[in-house]
Amino acid sequence: MSEVKKVATREGYGSALIALGKEHENLIVLDADLAAATKTGVFQKAFPERHINCGIAEANMAGIAAGLSTLGYVPFISSFAMFAAGRAFEQIRNSIGYPHLNVKIGASHAGISVGEDGASHQCNEDIALMRTIPGMVVINPSDVIEAEAAVKAVYEYEGPVYLRFGRLAVPVINDRPDYKFEMGKGVELRDGKDCTIIATGLCVCGALEAAERLAADGIDAQVINIHTIKPLDNELVIAAAKKTGRIFTVEEHSIIGGLGAAVIECLSENCPTKVTRIGINDVYGESGPAQELLHKYKLDADGIYERVAAEMKER
Repeated sequence: MSEVKKVATREGYGSALIALGKEHENLIVLDADLAAATKTGVFQKAFPERHINCGIAEANMAGIAAGLSTLGYVPFISSFAMFAAGRAFEQIRNSIGYPHLNVKIGASHAGISVGEDGASHQCNEDIALMRTIPGMVVINPSDVIEAEAAVKAVYEYEGPVYLRFGRLAVPVINDRPDYKFEMGKGVELRDGKDCTIIATGLCVCGALEAAERLAADGIDAQVINIHTIKPLDNELVIAAAKKTGRIFTVEEHSIIGGLGAAVIECLSENCPTKVTRIGINDVYGESGPAQELLHKYKLDADGIYERVAAEMKER
């Protein structure tokens, strides 16, 4: 069997910006002295006159982007998720979100898969923060192909968008001719009748693998990729709940305020269903190799399989 191709979603961010930059002269990229890490360095090299290094000053970067957007530019601001969503939250809320400006936020190095950088840099709260900003779109792509498609889609969208990217190279799962990205629409990757696993980001691949192992145990699991967490594809989520009657959500994010919370909010109002949230519990991360951390916090295929199998047997 050939080895599965693995690419970090942040690579898709950089390549999509290059492609868009060739087509649109109003696209401007700003970074907070992290161009190499966020992969905006490729844009800087190709279009130096349209790249602004704001230094380690994320709040200023958000304000500069807000101003540029009022002049007809489409600014993409780039930094680690901990700094883009965390340090600059006030400026994003007040200077970008409140006036509903056309600024895109490219947040790299999200989640515990940042690895050795440790708890201070492992942002497991960013989706929750961004979801609370009125009018903010929140997107968390599952692989590099989806990341590229998402960046291109949000350029065409008028309004603020938060894009979440990872440091870790992850399997490419959307390399197929019929792949189509549609903002606000989830994707059913596997049909099933016994339960539904709704996953986002790098956890989608693990959910698919877990579903195959569950099938060997006689548990037929539907798998849904939710790349757009806000606005959530309520129609698909409700349909899944009605079909299987049992939902599991999986995310490399706190179980508080993220995908799991969004799904529960939707179902509690429309189709009350038992939901189990698989994610980072109410704890900080820690320093360590990314794959080992994903395994320890039970966010890899092994952890997803074990949790779903255990709870389905108790059903």
